[in-house]
Amino acid sequence: MLNHSDTLDRAFQALADPSRRAMVERLARGPASVSELAAPLAMTMAAVLQHLRVLEASGLVTTAKAGRVRTCAVDPEAFGAVQSWIDARRREWERRLDRLTRHLIDTETE
Repeated sequence: MLNHSDTLDRAFQALADPSRRAMVERLARGPASVSELAAPLAMTMAAVLQHLRVLEASGLVTTAKAGRVRTCAVDPEAFGAVQSWIDARRREWERRLDRLTRHLIDTETE
């Protein structure tokens, strides 16, 4: 479980930053070069590369270098742990809300 927790911690840390989320959203449409990712962001190339290192360390993004061009892509499988964690929380809250609804209906009819 500790490994799973580390994976989630890194993923949520990576997604906590709006610039990194913007990069992930762009990459969700398909692979892009570092230059393409940097274009809409108001930051230096060094800052973009630092954000990419965080995304790579989290496992959410992979990069490959071909000549002088580094291409980035989202690793969809890496989002599985995040999605599973979110789904489990959602199911728990739905169960709680269902119980509350039943309780309110029961107390209303009494």
